[in-house]
Amino acid sequence: MLDPSARWGARGKPAYAGLVTFGGASYTEDAAELAGLDVAIVGAPSDERVSDHPGARLGPRAIRAASVGPGTRVGTGIDALEILRVADFGDAPVVPADAEATDAAIEATVRDVVAAGVLPVVLGGDHSTTHPAVRARRGDGPPLGLLQLDAHADTAAEVFGVELSHGTQMRRLVQEGHVDPERFAQLGLRGYWPGPDVFAWQRERGITTVPADALRATGLEAGLDAAVAAVGPGPAWLSVDVDVLDPAFAPGTGTPEPGGLTSAELLWLVRELATRCTLAGVDVVEVSPLQEGSHDPTALVASRVVRAALDGIARRRAAVSPATGRPA
Repeated sequence: MLDPSARWGARGKPAYAGLVTFGGASYTEDAAELAGLDVAIVGAPSDERVSDHPGARLGPRAIRAASVGPGTRVGTGIDALEILRVADFGDAPVVPADAEATDAAIEATVRDVVAAGVLPVVLGGDHSTTHPAVRARRGDGPPLGLLQLDAHADTAAEVFGVELSHGTQMRRLVQEGHVDPERFAQLGLRGYWPGPDVFAWQRERGITTVPADALRATGLEAGLDAAVAAVGPGPAWLSVDVDVLDPAFAPGTGTPEPGGLTSAELLWLVRELATRCTLAGVDVVEVSPLQEGSHDPTALVASRVVRAALDGIARRRAAVSPATGRPA
């Protein structure tokens, strides 16, 4: 593997210099080098299926550029990048203007990670990239649970008459048997789409939905408890669409909707879900950056969402000493 910081030695590499990997992790595109890792970061730079503003194809690079290297998180005593063995596996070899070929590339790249026994963390890309990633993770095994943090349900049958869209992928995952609908929980939904027919379809299949209004009325902990109870102890995929945040916190996204979560609320929810649930994979999607690096607020919070998930995974996997942030 290539260590992006090796040239700088003990002084440390400044964030604006050198190869950009998530959190400064070692970089490889060789699947054979994944053996023994805990987590592999995979970029899915595609927005061929957006219904409004494009730009999420630039998300993976922006999230990496806004990410921060190893360090103990204040308040938890955890440094996930020290506890977990993490590498950046680069981007799936997407094909511009060919969404089906791009899906195949994402699925094949995530499948390499899964075959190595490593947990995939996928940087989107629009939300349709979740479909091939979850399909690769499920493989021939039983259906997965699904935790979706999002402004929109994404369970429509079609969007503008098109079946393959970033607003239909969750329905397809259920219909194709990759996700167990009775182990599927959505948090943060709001706005004016989709319509009652879509939510009726969800209720018929036992999908748990906690809208943003309900999260505020009953509290984040009640929503968290409902999601954890719904997915149960089995493996579940965590999918975070940054439009679950209010646009004040994440303006760089394709379909913003006012009335969303704050950054602090989202980071807490992600950290707790990753701690309390058995995650089979993670994606963070729909980042459409407006600036570069940590100057882009949406990419910045998305990078911290990934770190929050890694914090929770580390806290769940290891008995962590509060004093050192390392396994006890």
